[in-house]
Amino acid sequence: MELNLRRPIAFLDLETTGINVSGDRIVEISVLKLTPPDKQEWFSTRVNPEMPIPPRSTAIHGITDEDVVGAPTFREIAKNLAAFLEGADLAGYNAIKFDIPLLAEEFLRVNIDFSFRKRRYVDPQVIFHKKEQRTLAAAYQFYCKKELEDAHSSKADTQATYEVLKAQLDRYTDLENDIEKLADFSSFNNIADFAGRIIFDENGVETFNFGKYKGRAVEKVFAEDPSYYSWMMNGDFPLYTKKIITEIKLRSFGK
Repeated sequence: MELNLRRPIAFLDLETTGINVSGDRIVEISVLKLTPPDKQEWFSTRVNPEMPIPPRSTAIHGITDEDVVGAPTFREIAKNLAAFLEGADLAGYNAIKFDIPLLAEEFLRVNIDFSFRKRRYVDPQVIFHKKEQRTLAAAYQFYCKKELEDAHSSKADTQATYEVLKAQLDRYTDLENDIEKLADFSSFNNIADFAGRIIFDENGVETFNFGKYKGRAVEKVFAEDPSYYSWMMNGDFPLYTKKIITEIKLRSFGK
């Protein structure tokens, strides 16, 4: 089933130096952007992470330090990538928990104010796990009856994710072919900062989801305990989480 699109959606996959959203870097990125009614565009490149690629990561995606010598850094591709993604919803396999948060960190690290707000996020892995429970290769075999060749090549994984989502729409008649509905189904809860440290409560208020203030409104906590904001800003939290709490903090100044 072809996707029912009202605005562009970008399928993406990252290969990285590791799995630490805050500390690791992109070594390859591929994005397949679909623009209604039927336009397809690719953005795909190796990226010099400006740090060594650990052997354990090379063992997964096959990309070595030598492979990224001469490749552009993220800073060098950031503006073009941001422009490519402008106005598009985002989709990817395990993207909500990994690819999108790590991409947000990369943009912030090079001072590109790329907005992740007002976008919908569709994750075929979440649909797969809710419907069948498993890996991208297994999903590709299950839904598309194909073997995933070049697994952990970002372009192959991106193409497979797109095909899996279309096949899921064919298989599950209760899944509505609507990006907003698919985004709702892909979400585990209403996360404000990707890392899940800040979530929206039932009234749409940003609330702490960890620590001694769990369940309390962020803005009220900062008003009562200003040192908690400083503690978070100086702590080992993702840059995107710090961006969100800073927006909340600044918002309170206007009241």
